[in-house]
Amino acid sequence: MKALRLREYGSAPVLEDVPDAEVTGPLDVVVKVGGAGVCRTDLHIVEGQLAELMKPPLPFTIGHENAGWVHAVGEGVSTVRVGDTVILHPQPSCGVCPACRGGRDMACTRSFFPGVSGHDGGMAEYLRTTERACVVLQPETDPADVAALADAGITAYHAVRKALPLLRPGTTVVAQGAGGLGHIGIQVLKALTAARVIALDQNEEALALASAVGADETVLADGSQLDAVRELAGESGAEVVFDFVAEGNAQHDAWAMTAPHGSLFVVGYGGELRIPTMELVAAEKSVIGNMVGTYPDLAELMVLAQSGRVSLHSRKYPLAQAPQVLDELSANRIRGRAILVP
Repeated sequence: MKALRLREYGSAPVLEDVPDAEVTGPLDVVVKVGGAGVCRTDLHIVEGQLAELMKPPLPFTIGHENAGWVHAVGEGVSTVRVGDTVILHPQPSCGVCPACRGGRDMACTRSFFPGVSGHDGGMAEYLRTTERACVVLQPETDPADVAALADAGITAYHAVRKALPLLRPGTTVVAQGAGGLGHIGIQVLKALTAARVIALDQNEEALALASAVGADETVLADGSQLDAVRELAGESGAEVVFDFVAEGNAQHDAWAMTAPHGSLFVVGYGGELRIPTMELVAAEKSVIGNMVGTYPDLAELMVLAQSGRVSLHSRKYPLAQAPQVLDELSANRIRGRAILVP
């Protein structure tokens, strides 16, 4: 089968012929990939930013946002069948460790992360995962239409889901970054809450997308964004801020936009947030980190997606164009999400 392989950090992944993915255990599921999302995390992987954390052996196939059709199952699999349309939780978990039993899939002590941890991912024709990772979809669903919801979608949903007790009707929310993560987060906010959503981005096309998917107000990050947000949200800022960027100086803007007694949900990553402790204590602000999401998060998100309340703004590309697509993403020329279709 064809697969996009990372052979050396700092060098572009290459499309190669590799052995077909196979069932190796009783709970394994092999999926024929129908869509693989291209994520900024893929860029970080190629650059080696996650090498020390994940310690992946090279080479391996990248791609952690995947959906497709069940191709083969292990002898112990009982909840999916060959031919089922599925979207895959990005980190298959064991189901029996304390974290799993507590519903914290991402903290599983025996998990693996296809496309990230050195286990082969989904930028390929076939992918090996587990029964526990599979969310069965309506059979008419095109996997390429939902693939990026497996990571970008679940990450945005998880953050909003955690914030729901704070999002009373009339609450003002800032969504910083209206790209691949942010445009999904805005839709989830509008689907689950009556909050007023202010979208912030440095790209006017991204802001047009934010308006199209439900943002009540948009602000261009042109250097005057803090004043613009305070004019819309009130001098003290917004009660809740979702930072879907969190690099450059965006994370400090997000903190400054958060009102006293408010909450900053950090969803993107790459930067460093420095906060004076006196400011943190005196204002009683909260900073909450977010790491992907749970299996129930993904299942709930797919209910919204299949009812038309959340959709991906995406463009499809053949797998052979993956290196060019990564270059386009690196240059910030991708609006919404790019989806590779083997």
